Amino acid sequence: MNVETIVVGAFEVNCHVVWEAGSPAFVIDPGADAEAIAEVLSRRRLAVAAYLLTHGHVDHISALADLCDRLAAPVGLHPADARWAFTGAGAMPPFYPAPRRPACEARALREGQRWTAGALVCEVLETPGHAPGACCFLFRKEAALFTGDTLFAGSVGRTDLPGGDSSA
Repeated sequence: MNVETIVVGAFEVNCHVVWEAGSPAFVIDPGADAEAIAEVLSRRRLAVAAYLLTHGHVDHISALADLCDRLAAPVGLHPADARWAFTGAGAMPPFYPAPRRPACEARALREGQRWTAGALVCEVLETPGHAPGACCFLFRKEAALFTGDTLFAGSVGRTDLPGGDSSA
């Protein structure tokens, strides 16, 4: 498993490009800086298997529409976040306007669902709290977990944002 992490946007979100040699990549949380993400994909000569979103907050999805315009691939987002993610409810002025809805095919993420790219298998784990549709992505064989804002070093993601729920 290869991982290249690109720190993007005003809130310094980690966008991860995950791939195995000879296979397309997963792009996890393309929060901003579509040019920088596209440059990594181009330099590594990677096609995109899917864009996987840990949740629908604007700082994790803002580059998605631009990337889909260039490199079409399915988008995985939990339905609980898909309802509001690409509306004004998702904006964080002055840092981020409402994100443009991507033209790529949308697929609903569900607990236990598996996404594959070559030999890589990504399993969806529903982890609501920070956002109603928050998910983590487990690569079981590689013992790797991508958590988005569910976990931070020494902390957890905020639950006081709209849709957050500390009891979830």
